[in-house]
Amino acid sequence: MGKPYKSYLPEQELLLPPSLRDWLPDDHLAFFVSDLVDELDLSAITAVYETDDRGQPPYHPAMMTKLLVYGYCIGVFSSRKIARRVSEDVAFRVLAAGNMPDFRTIADFRKIHLAALEGLFTQVLQVAREAGALHVGRVAIDGSKVKANASKHKAMSYDRMQEREATLAAEVRHLLTQAEATDAQEDAAHGGQGGEDVPAELRRRETRIARIREAKRVLEGRAKQQAHADGKPAEGAKPEDKAQYNFTDPESRIMKGPEGFVQAYNAQLAVESVCQLIVGQAVTQEANDKQQLAPMVETVTAQFGEHPTQVLADSGYCSDANLGSTAAAGIDAYIATERTKHSQGDRLSARGPLPKNATLTDRMRRKLQTKRGKAVYRLRKAIVEPVFGQIKHARGFRQFLLRGFRKVQAEWALVCLGHNVLKMHGLCYA
Repeated sequence: MGKPYKSYLPEQELLLPPSLRDWLPDDHLAFFVSDLVDELDLSAITAVYETDDRGQPPYHPAMMTKLLVYGYCIGVFSSRKIARRVSEDVAFRVLAAGNMPDFRTIADFRKIHLAALEGLFTQVLQVAREAGALHVGRVAIDGSKVKANASKHKAMSYDRMQEREATLAAEVRHLLTQAEATDAQEDAAHGGQGGEDVPAELRRRETRIARIREAKRVLEGRAKQQAHADGKPAEGAKPEDKAQYNFTDPESRIMKGPEGFVQAYNAQLAVESVCQLIVGQAVTQEANDKQQLAPMVETVTAQFGEHPTQVLADSGYCSDANLGSTAAAGIDAYIATERTKHSQGDRLSARGPLPKNATLTDRMRRKLQTKRGKAVYRLRKAIVEPVFGQIKHARGFRQFLLRGFRKVQAEWALVCLGHNVLKMHGLCYA
C-alpha cells in the first residue's frame, strides 16, 4: 500500500462561491490597504467622472486606487506588472474583486489623477496623526539621487549644441545646393522632378536644428534665472559651456550619485524617529542639498501639520544660512559641519571658550563634539538612511517611471505613501 497523502483534486469544482475574505489571512496588507483607502477622501478623483456620461461605465475609483497603493507598497510600480498581478496574484485579485483592468486603463488612471493621488500622502499622514500614533518632534532629513526615465547619453552640453547646430546648418546648405543642381539637370534633360530623397534629409536636419535651438533657449533661460537668483544682471547671462540639456526628459539633471554621474532627480525625505514614517517628502532639480533644509522643514509643517522641534542632517545641508534659519525657527538642529576623515583633527577644541568671531558653523561643530551632540547626531543614520534603503533596495524603486518634474513629484509622493502604509500596517499588527 502506497504512502497516503492529503486530498489533492485540481479539477474539483466548488459547490458554493467562495468569499474573498477567505482567500487571505485577516491581517493581510491587502485588507489594510482596502480599509484605509475606504477612509480617504477620493472626491477629487470621483468628481472627474460625475459629469461624464460617455461610453462604458469606468472602473470604480476606489478599486483602482487600492490597486495602485498596494502596488507601491510591495514594489510593483508599472501598470503592466499591476495588470499581470491582477490576473495572477491572490491579493491583487481580492482588491480588484473580479475586475480585470488592463495596463492602459491603469496607466491612464494614474496619469489623469496624478495630482489627486499625490494628495493621498498627506491624507494618510493625517490618519496616523488623528489615531494618536504619530507626533513630530525629532526628524532626520536626507536626500538621494533617483534616476530619471532618461539616459544621460541623450543629454547634450551647451558648447556641443553650438557645434552641432553649425554642422547641421552647413549640411542643410549643402543639401539645398545639391537639390538645386539636381533639379536644374533634370529640368534640362526631361523636365521631370528629381531629388525626392533630398527633402526628407532636409526635414530631418531642420527638425534637429529646431530641437537644438529650443534646448539652447531653455539653457539660456535657466542661466538668466540663476543670475537673477544670485542678484546679478540677468541680461547678457549665458549658460556655462558644460550646462546640460536632456532631450528625453528636459527637466531632469545630470547629478553625481553612488554609481557616478546619472540623469536624475534629487529626492528628499524627512523621517520621524519613533515609527520611521515619512513626514515630509519632495523632489528637487538641485544636484546638492545645500538649499533644501529650510524648504524641507516647511514641507514637514505643510504635509504633516506640525513643526519639527529637532532636526538631524548630514554635512550636505550645512551652511551659516541654514543654521541661522533653524535657530530662528526655534529648532534644535544637529547638522554635521563637514565630512571628516580619521586623520583630520578638529579646528576647534571641544573645551574652552569659543572665539568671539566664531561662525554658526563653528558653533555647530562644537555642539556636535559634546557628549550629547555626538549621541543625538548618531541617531540620524538609524532614522532616515534605512528608509531610503527600504525604498530603493527592498522595494526596488531606483528609477522614476514618469517624465517631467511635476509628474516625478507626484510619483515620489506615491512611493512615500506606500512606505507609510507598510509602516502603519506593521504597527497595527505588531
